[in-house]
Amino acid sequence: MYKVFVGDKPIVLTTVVEKETYFKNYLLKTVNLKKVIRQLNKGQLEEARLIHKNEDKLLKKFLKKLPNVVAGGGKVYNDKGEVLFIYRNDKWDLPKGKAEKKETIEETAIREVAEETGVNGLQITKPLETTYHIFKRNGRYKIKVTYWFEMKTNFSGKLNGQEDEGITKVEWLSNSQIEAALENSYANIKILV
Repeated sequence: MYKVFVGDKPIVLTTVVEKETYFKNYLLKTVNLKKVIRQLNKGQLEEARLIHKNEDKLLKKFLKKLPNVVAGGGKVYNDKGEVLFIYRNDKWDLPKGKAEKKETIEETAIREVAEETGVNGLQITKPLETTYHIFKRNGRYKIKVTYWFEMKTNFSGKLNGQEDEGITKVEWLSNSQIEAALENSYANIKILV
């Protein structure tokens, strides 16, 4: 099973057909995905489930439905165990960004975290979940596939948000601060944290 978010509403990719309650079932093969996205955006649906019989092909077949944008990002810890957050578009988020040509996804994640926050000395400690969300750019829907990595750093310098990316704050948050920030964050970020 996979979850792909449209805003904070999930499209669940699954092999299991369940009786519809707060969600609607669709066959992955024949679904009008743009119509489902519009219904989720307008609040006409709380959740959509796309069904395919072969679990191994679920994600691959879904990702062919829309253009993909590959990104890398980081959940970065400092020496105090605090996590690095950014504030963009009036929401708390983790730093991430689009992959460039000839760059490994690990290189993308480190570069993007550094660019968006001013933090350096980043070291990947392990891969985290990959997240998926649908967004609209220039009138076209796309799927952002973000590969996340847990990172650590002993950086103690000035945090510097990338203003041209709309980042208005960069902060190290403690566990209690993270709980408050997640009340104004994205569903994908809640999964990671």
